[in-house]
Amino acid sequence: MAGASQDRVALAAVAGAHGVKGELRLKLFAEGIDSLKKQKALFVGEDERRLLSVRANAKGAIAKLDGVNSREAAEALRGSLLEIARETLPELGEGEYYFSDLLSLLVIDDRGAEVGTIVAVENFGASDVIEIERPTGKRFMVPMTENAVPEWNKERLVINAAFAED
Repeated sequence: MAGASQDRVALAAVAGAHGVKGELRLKLFAEGIDSLKKQKALFVGEDERRLLSVRANAKGAIAKLDGVNSREAAEALRGSLLEIARETLPELGEGEYYFSDLLSLLVIDDRGAEVGTIVAVENFGASDVIEIERPTGKRFMVPMTENAVPEWNKERLVINAAFAED
């Protein structure tokens, strides 16, 4: 799954089809379906599509987009990002970030050693967790807490060396 373009922010990814009428199962990147409900149109790849409906489910959300009318059409979008134009988003407060801004960031430890890049951001309930891929391909997870991640900016993220798995 490719990251969002610089002028767009991903709110969700298509996890697959739901039913036979073109509904999409979504993995949410935002803080719930409210951020999706506010959108009239979303970008799916280069196509702009109207959001017809969205509702929560146990694993994310179920959405219906204009022009996606069959299970096959929904399955064809599996892995696609649902994005919005960055300028439509509210300004971030101190210490806040959009998941898409963290994806592909260089990760170093607090001693200056390169660790890898961020390949995913998850939230399992307590706090956000970043998944880091080392150059070897091995992946590990680190919580986005002040103790584990003392600083980040748009070019890199610094983790406490104690959290860097070998």
